[in-house]
Amino acid sequence: MWYYLFKVVVTSIIIVIISEISKRSSLIGSILASIPLISFLAFIWLYIETKDVSKIAELSTGIFWLVIPSLSFFILFPYLLKKNLSFYLSMTIAAIVMIISYFLMIYVLKKFGIKI
Repeated sequence: MWYYLFKVVVTSIIIVIISEISKRSSLIGSILASIPLISFLAFIWLYIETKDVSKIAELSTGIFWLVIPSLSFFILFPYLLKKNLSFYLSMTIAAIVMIISYFLMIYVLKKFGIKI
């Protein structure tokens, strides 16, 4: 139980720090947010808990392929905001497009025999 609480606290602190830094500098916040900190933490937690490097390799491969459709969010979201759509509507539309992109990517990968 304490270990899970520790994982939640560490992960939460990192997200809050990035959010606070972003208030002062969007460049530094963007750099920190673009680093795959959550992936790094997932690799570390998974290794500590399982010592199974094949699971970590599978996770890393899956993350690689799914980063590509996630980029649709970061392209569409600022575009919608610049078109003066509300923040929440822009985020909702961009998130829906991203989710659809995930399903499309998984479908395409299956057609090429790539399993994630």
